[in-house]
Amino acid sequence: MIPGLTNAGRVFRDLPAARLAEQAVCRGEGRFASPGAVTVVTGKYTGRSPEDKFVVDDAQVHDIVAWGKVNKRFTEEQFSNLYARMLAYLQHKDLFVFNGFVGADKSHQLSVRIVNEFAWQNLFARQLFIRPTAEELESHVPSCTVIAAPGFKADPALDGTRSEAFVVLNFTKRIVLIGGTHYAGEIKKSVFTMMNYLMPNEGVLPMHCSANVGANGDTALFFGLSGTGKTTLSADPERSLIGDDEHGWSDTGVFNFEGGCYAKCIGLTHEREPQIWDAIRFGSIMENVVIDDATTEPDFASDAITENTRCAYPIHYIPNAVIPGVGGHPKAVIFLTADATGVMPPIALLKPQQAMYHFLSGYTSKLAGTERGIVSPQSTFSSCFGEPFLPLPPVEYARMLGERIKRHDARVYLINTGWVGGPYGVGSRIKLSYTRAMVRAAVDGQLDNVEYRLDPVFNVLVPTSCPSVPSEVLDARSQWADGAAYDEAARKLAAEFNNNFKKFTMMDDDIRNAGPIA
Repeated sequence: MIPGLTNAGRVFRDLPAARLAEQAVCRGEGRFASPGAVTVVTGKYTGRSPEDKFVVDDAQVHDIVAWGKVNKRFTEEQFSNLYARMLAYLQHKDLFVFNGFVGADKSHQLSVRIVNEFAWQNLFARQLFIRPTAEELESHVPSCTVIAAPGFKADPALDGTRSEAFVVLNFTKRIVLIGGTHYAGEIKKSVFTMMNYLMPNEGVLPMHCSANVGANGDTALFFGLSGTGKTTLSADPERSLIGDDEHGWSDTGVFNFEGGCYAKCIGLTHEREPQIWDAIRFGSIMENVVIDDATTEPDFASDAITENTRCAYPIHYIPNAVIPGVGGHPKAVIFLTADATGVMPPIALLKPQQAMYHFLSGYTSKLAGTERGIVSPQSTFSSCFGEPFLPLPPVEYARMLGERIKRHDARVYLINTGWVGGPYGVGSRIKLSYTRAMVRAAVDGQLDNVEYRLDPVFNVLVPTSCPSVPSEVLDARSQWADGAAYDEAARKLAAEFNNNFKKFTMMDDDIRNAGPIA
């Protein structure tokens, strides 16, 4: 089960979802809410803790990994010592084991084993990753093992960690150690990071994006960081969902890495997001959602615990999901940003060089709660819209994307799901109905023959019309009461773009010059 662990307590292997939910509630890990979902509170850690992530530095990866703030070095000796201490902690403890897969394309599939201290986290793993058939389970041999023991807290002085929480990835041994944090998103993203290391060597571009497909087989990709709308916008009743967060783009098309979805719940309503609302039922897991003690009804409007309220559910809870999660080569690629400054165009068409520029920039505003310490929106640049999960230099992923966009003649759009009419606290978030209309127009080709204007600051082509969207909404400047204030804010953000891009000195001039004009 776990190399080196000889004296575990009871081991619950591959329990069905109902049994895991039962175990979680009986053990006091959580409780049932009225929709039937298990609801838990993760305590101190209600989001990812990127400062506590480390990568083992050994001879195999030393010259490959992009070392720095994202991929902090952890020695082989530190890993061995921490691993031994975790094994000692797990002695005689009951453990829950899930054996499954990552990658819907069997040609590029990773077999995984997730070992958990808590039943609810094992239920999370079972619902988020690809569940094996009975036949596949009989012959399952894991090539990657994740051990999550929230109750084991590291000692920074002894273990070389930053705090009691840690996520340590050993790419050579294909082992991930997670401790000190109850937030289940660390399990999901550590496996994604492993895929980001392995897939390029197989000629597959790993992507932090959602994907869906239309009735005519037209696949669309939605890139973006947490909170930008990947899950919401890809869950479209008029299209079939391939996946909501992590995919690979191979020589044969796009495929989902996962077998489930991990949706933000803050502000969730049945009217605005009916598919996600209906997916929250028995077998789902809600994290940090406020529950009424008397009725057990969830209060999705409340951020009393965190804004980063979450629900995990298997993808087949979405009625029009594509199973297995594979699709053709995308004809539309959409970059999502939740701009809290309120100056980015609601939608813009990107030329190939601009697509590379904005993919490497990965601009958005981090929203409260997604990571520890973020209490209000903060502008950020995250290469490839997922830099925290990239073990290799970002330019390697960007070049793979650029080559695929060119080869398959994909249209690329930048869509702002953030604020209009002013910055956060002054303006308002753009209406979801408008964003959905812009997405549909982009994906369906309805913007191919409309008139465009060149944005003088952001240097991108902005459509002057879009079906079901008032024309004035497409002009970000016109939505501000004070045009001069908009100009100042836009120039400031443009300068931030260009300052951030200075680090990509290895890119061609036509890409480096494709950004905003400060």
